[in-house]
Amino acid sequence: MGSDSDWLPRNHERLYNQANETVEYLSDDVLSRIGITGASYTWYSSDFIPKHNVFSLAFEDWKNPAARNPAKTAALISAEKDFKPSYRKLYNGFLRGNPLVTDEDLVKMGLPKHATGTKTPPAPPTEVIEATTDTSKPGIVGISFRSKNEKGTAKPKHVRGAEIVSAVLDSPPTDWSQLIHSSFDTKTPAQLVFSGEQRGKTLYFALRWENNVGEKGPWSEIYNVIIP
Repeated sequence: MGSDSDWLPRNHERLYNQANETVEYLSDDVLSRIGITGASYTWYSSDFIPKHNVFSLAFEDWKNPAARNPAKTAALISAEKDFKPSYRKLYNGFLRGNPLVTDEDLVKMGLPKHATGTKTPPAPPTEVIEATTDTSKPGIVGISFRSKNEKGTAKPKHVRGAEIVSAVLDSPPTDWSQLIHSSFDTKTPAQLVFSGEQRGKTLYFALRWENNVGEKGPWSEIYNVIIP
């Protein structure tokens, strides 16, 4: 079958055959046993099944190469495009993580077995960020950032972006907690925008990496810059 990421066939005939396996197995008794009842059953019978039927009929009309024409091909592609999101929803939303669905059920539906083992969560970032500033535009402080001592601007593995905390203060802060404004950027450079009355004042800021599950890395040093 392949991995979960490729469970949905791209080939028209393979998709047709697999989808038929799924539908033929999901009798009313099976649907009831695995908890697809009430509103879930209504979706299955009024959304998924009609789209499957249209796709099946379009494929059956198209499958004979001798009778195939551009109109039939277009009809199949359209029906398949409409059906695939519902098929994904059925598998991802009602079958894959359903504890009432066994591996045997999934195999008989032509679908992948339940995943085995557990994924190791990403570790919190350990890299410290270093930053440079751009004050070429009035009222805007540009902040370019990267891991300290790195030459490129690529983010560390599993990191989704940088948290930036800042404050306009009359005197240097003694702790990062005094930087009360927070923003987040997934790529460098970031821009902080200020009002005209804040021009000439001192902005203090610091950054830290954040990974894909929201865990934070260590703070950078606290930088300061005059708002242009």
